[in-house]
Amino acid sequence: MAAKLGQALTLRRGPAWANRMILAPMTNSQSYENGVLSPEEEHWLTLRAKGGFGMVMTCASHVQAIGKGFKGQLGCFGEEHVEGLTRLAQGLKARGAASSVQLHHAGMRSPPDLIGGARPVCASDNEMNNARALTLEEVRALERDFIDAARRCEACGFDGVELHGAHGYVVGQFLSPEVNTRTDEYGGSLANRMRFMHNILDGIRNECAPGLQLGVRLSPERFGMNPQECAEIVKALYARGDVDYLDVSLWDIRKGHFDATLPHLLHYFTALPGRGDTRLGVSGKIKAAADVQWALDQGADFVAVGRGGILHHDFAARAVADPTGFHQAALPVSAAYLAREGLAPSFIDYMRSWPGFVEEASPKL
Repeated sequence: MAAKLGQALTLRRGPAWANRMILAPMTNSQSYENGVLSPEEEHWLTLRAKGGFGMVMTCASHVQAIGKGFKGQLGCFGEEHVEGLTRLAQGLKARGAASSVQLHHAGMRSPPDLIGGARPVCASDNEMNNARALTLEEVRALERDFIDAARRCEACGFDGVELHGAHGYVVGQFLSPEVNTRTDEYGGSLANRMRFMHNILDGIRNECAPGLQLGVRLSPERFGMNPQECAEIVKALYARGDVDYLDVSLWDIRKGHFDATLPHLLHYFTALPGRGDTRLGVSGKIKAAADVQWALDQGADFVAVGRGGILHHDFAARAVADPTGFHQAALPVSAAYLAREGLAPSFIDYMRSWPGFVEEASPKL
């Protein structure tokens, strides 16, 4: 029998999540340019914990300065970030949510103007993005920095970390058969292309406390990935037995499947063998409590809520209270509405780049 959306979710390690909804890791451009947590981003996240999300995850947090992917990005690569991260972990816990930092490096997707004019780095040379291939020594140093960032976040009090392997960022660049053209031990076969990911996970498990929750985010389409290989990566992660959850970004949970025998892409992943105690989450166009329950009914263990969590700091609490009727606010919404939901002006400006999300201001007469 499928779980109900308000039912707690236990994981192999760490605290149970109070329900089946987590706040998706979302770009919000609210912190300082050196990666230090701002009061605005702290407020945005702790308000979602107060609003009932079972687990609150930060935005993608870069593990190297050269891996910065967007303005106002929260960092976790230096001691200068510790005070803010500690304060955030304490604030999330005080409001009843489990917590996680998403470990990130943008790789070839780092805008040069955000990384001091440096040339972005990638698994391989990439002409389209003017990115250069990491040397073998740099690959191993980057693995080390991911592991050190996990240790830093754990020391700050977070319940877990998630490795960002989705959306064409550096872990995904190593996984991609299109982007990764290396000829050393990190390229070629899928086993080799997964080596970077596995080495990071091994290091986190070996050097962090046994109770740290560890997740991985993947996306099966776009950015040089395909569902068939992504499924093999999921099975390899299941086989490890030490990854607590997978977070699969589908763009739309009801998206059709390339295999006509399966109605939805979601089913391609919920039907994979070997899941065991690894929890499987999905995200993509979850706009209502009914969407959450539908995903659970199809075999997912939890959902990551994105836009709904922007529109309603208490999306989770509202969904639990009204599991058949609650639906997110109709778009577009006003800037004032978003401000009331805890978005700072910089985040509201970022949301203006999403067509149809923020009302256009009326011209002054």
